[in-house]
This record gives sequence, C-alpha cells and structure tokens, in this order.
Amino acid sequence: MRQHLIPCLACALLLSACATTSTGSRNDAASANTLDSALADAERSVAAGDADKAYTILRAAGTRFPAEKAPWVQIAQLKFDRGSYGDAITNALEALQRDPADRQGNSIVAVAGLRLSTKALADLSQQNNLGGPLRTEAQQLANLLRTSLGDDVLVPKAVKPAAPVRKPVAVTGGAQAKKNPKAAATPSNNADPFGALK
Repeated sequence: MRQHLIPCLACALLLSACATTSTGSRNDAASANTLDSALADAERSVAAGDADKAYTILRAAGTRFPAEKAPWVQIAQLKFDRGSYGDAITNALEALQRDPADRQGNSIVAVAGLRLSTKALADLSQQNNLGGPLRTEAQQLANLLRTSLGDDVLVPKAVKPAAPVRKPVAVTGGAQAKKNPKAAATPSNNADPFGALK
C-alpha cells in the first residue's frame, strides 16, 4: 500500500503546482486588465455625465496600482477640463512623481498654473495691489514666458472685425420712373428683385 501512496502523493503535488502556476498567470492578466478596465469605466462615466463616479473609479485604480501614472493623469485632465486648476495641478504632480517626463502631466501643470496666475494677477490689478516686489517678479516671469514662447506680446489685443461694406442699391422708382415709365417697369439684371417689397 505504501508503494501506491508515494506515486499518488507525487502526482497530487505536481497537479497542485500546475494549478498554482496557471492561477498566478491568470491573476497577472486580470490585474493588467483591471487597470485598463478601470480607465475605460471612468471614461464611460464621464461620457454619461457622471464625473464623480469617474473620480471614484480613478482614485481606486490609483490606490490599487500605486506605480501607475495613468489614473492620476486622467483625474488631472478631468479637473482641468472643469476649470479646477488647483486640483488639476495636484493630480498632475502625482502623475509626475511616477513619470517626471510625462508630457501631458507637465502640460497640465504649466497651463493650469498660468491660468491661476493670470486670474490672481488680474484680481490684484483691479484692487491696485500689484506693486513693489510682486510687480517686479510678475514682470520677470512675463519676460521669461515671452522668451520661452518666442512672442513679444503674451496676450494679443483683440482685433475688431471690419464693418461690412455695403453695395449701393439701384433705385427703380421715383423721379426716374416718371421720366421713363418703361425703364421702371422692366426690371434690369442689376436691380434688387426684392426691392419692390421693401
């Protein structure tokens, strides 16, 4: 009986090892799909107009996959699109901790920061509180932006649209009609066909 027990135990151990390996590879595939499916679920929630649900899904994905930048970039983009520039910067910085070279994260930080700065400077200007060292630093930053962007003017003046040019309307009536009644009665090719209705 002992002779039959040893091969049975060996077979059982071998089968359990195979089952564990196959389960492990399935778990790896499932975890990879889970991040992709979480990102897709978040996009569907945004498309359905439920941004809060998308934030919840993305935050859970960020917690479950702490090394991944994708959930944080997507949250940052959602916040940016909704005008929550401070939150957009915070989440973009989370993504940049995971990948400092991420272009979308860096873009969100730069543009959201500029929008916040522009608003704060406009508010200070309206209150006449933009002076001293703050004004000097703002001018230095504006010069840096001009140099970086290659433009002399950061915010171009609005160009007013030109007034439309009106063509003179041919008059087919009045004094001319009294002199030559046939000319007034016969419409010319240049005359306005709706002139009689005016």
